[in-house]
Amino acid sequence: VKIFDPYELTLRAPNHFSFGGLDRDVISREESNCLDFVLERPETRIVPVWRSLNLFSGALETGKTPVPAYLSTEEATDLIKIAKNQVYLGKQNVANTLISYLAIDISSLEEDEATNKLAPWGKFADLREIGPLIGGIEGSILAYARGIIFWHSRNGYCGVCGKVTIATKGGHQRNCTKKGCACLHFPRTDPAVIMLVKDGDRVLLGRQKIWPAGLYSTLAGFVEPGETIEHAVAREVYEEAGIIVKDIIYQHSQPWPFPSSLMLGFTAEACTKKINLNDAELEDAQWFTRSEMLNFEEQEKFLPRKVSVSRRLIDDWLYKN
Repeated sequence: VKIFDPYELTLRAPNHFSFGGLDRDVISREESNCLDFVLERPETRIVPVWRSLNLFSGALETGKTPVPAYLSTEEATDLIKIAKNQVYLGKQNVANTLISYLAIDISSLEEDEATNKLAPWGKFADLREIGPLIGGIEGSILAYARGIIFWHSRNGYCGVCGKVTIATKGGHQRNCTKKGCACLHFPRTDPAVIMLVKDGDRVLLGRQKIWPAGLYSTLAGFVEPGETIEHAVAREVYEEAGIIVKDIIYQHSQPWPFPSSLMLGFTAEACTKKINLNDAELEDAQWFTRSEMLNFEEQEKFLPRKVSVSRRLIDDWLYKN
């Protein structure tokens, strides 16, 4: 039995970047020599991250499906030496072989140097742009690596006293080096609610000014301190569109490491119908029927990419029957 099988956990297909799958091996993180031990394993795979970009094999411009490029510890010897941060991501069983994954931050390399050094294995690309082409556990590993390396890059100094911090716990914690402070810092995750508001055979969609012309999506916003996620759903819908909601039901979630969000998907029923744009965040919000949405192309409108939670929420409702 797989203890982290996403299909078993939720009894339905997971969202993109949400396959998990890895045993994050928290017990091994507690060992002071955790990273050394991981590097000694011949089966360990190195996951390079350069300035929030991931490495893919093959020529991306040819239209071929990109494949995540992992290096052996031997192949990555020189890169490991110059890596500013290393993070033990976890392990999984692949073809009866236990594979460990170690993310390394090689952002200190100049662009030309990074390109040339990694050329034998592939090219760096933005996971957010080509993510839809990367499926399952591979996309989740890359998203995990990108997210936690980004956190390290922003927390080299203590937010309390300003002194240097050092990575511990296999890269999952940073400790302030000042004895009088000794503050512990943990990877940041920002919870955000994203919701499809329903009113019979229509749903509420909105758009921001900065979005491409014609794009409409579900409403969303960050959870504030001291509130429940359900309250955040109701508050954001009211603040953005002036609609009061009820029957808020959790659907599914998705890590979105661009840079550090956790998207929490909900549906809700509208109590009021009249839209009132209460803040400057939305340029427009409208009620759309199924028929209208199925004919968006004729109206020069379009929905979010299928990689997103918003599209999953919309499609689940749109094709429900």
